[in-house]
Amino acid sequence: MLACHPVAPPATPKKILILGGTQFVGRHIAEASIRAGHAVTILNRGLTPDPLAPQVERLRGDRDAGPDGLAALRNRTWDACIDVSGFTPLQVRPALDLLRNRIHRYVFISAVAVYGDPPRGPVTENLPLLAPAPDDVVDLDQEMYGRAKVACENLCNATFADRATILRPQIVAGPHDPSDRYSHWARRVSQPGPILAPGDGSDHVQVIDAADLARFAIRTIEHHIGGIFNLAGPRLTWREFLRAMGARDKDLAWTPASLLQRENITEQQLPLYRQDGGYRSALMHVDSTRAQAAGLVLTEPAATAASIRAHLHDIPSSPVLTPAHERELLQLAAHARD
Repeated sequence: MLACHPVAPPATPKKILILGGTQFVGRHIAEASIRAGHAVTILNRGLTPDPLAPQVERLRGDRDAGPDGLAALRNRTWDACIDVSGFTPLQVRPALDLLRNRIHRYVFISAVAVYGDPPRGPVTENLPLLAPAPDDVVDLDQEMYGRAKVACENLCNATFADRATILRPQIVAGPHDPSDRYSHWARRVSQPGPILAPGDGSDHVQVIDAADLARFAIRTIEHHIGGIFNLAGPRLTWREFLRAMGARDKDLAWTPASLLQRENITEQQLPLYRQDGGYRSALMHVDSTRAQAAGLVLTEPAATAASIRAHLHDIPSSPVLTPAHERELLQLAAHARD
């Protein structure tokens, strides 16, 4: 479902606690909650610049410190908690224990990484998950990140049952994203000269707009929606994706995946690119039908691109693929075509 997003005040404003709240996804959720008329409390360490409105209640705590790090939450109640900053069981379990009788709904922001590397898409909520990480896991590589999210989901469901809402977003795109993955392409398309476009244009890319994620998280609280939901936007071919970014076909220099593999080009150098059939490429085919049936409304890809272009000045640029290396790859691709 693609549509515009008018903001209507809720019938009954909610008191919402956000664990996190000032970085990328948490900031979008906090700001959307305020616009929707809810009373927002955030808890974090206070180490990130805080752009939120003055009416937000700010509490300080450190989830890595266990129960003592959540002392500011004691003897308080809220209608719901949105957990944006829970990555390991050691961080999540103390919050669940403290809040189980103090809130009505616990919304946990998980990730599609819980599915690991499925053999094919579409990826639905019924697919098998990775084995949960050990309770004491601290160091998270790519696979352990997904396993830790599985363990956290299990804890949330065991504690809150039908009062738990698990959101599994695709790669999140939007203003204020510090990763420079999506914004890399918005910036690159705005620059002159030929653009190294990975593959032949037929591989796929898929993201979820941060604003869509935020609105849906709030909707689950307003409408008492429990369960597990994949959150993913439209699935585009790379040709469609770069056109949505504003690229002109004549500027796109399609570079074979075989050449990129031979030159050991990584996803860090060409963000978001995964060749169809390759490692974790099925996670570019995530089905969000269940969430859309529950009210998820998706932003048009061109509108997502426009919102990021308008905020490029806020996003630090740190391309792993240097302009000189890109020109070298383009030359190799041109020789291969001759």
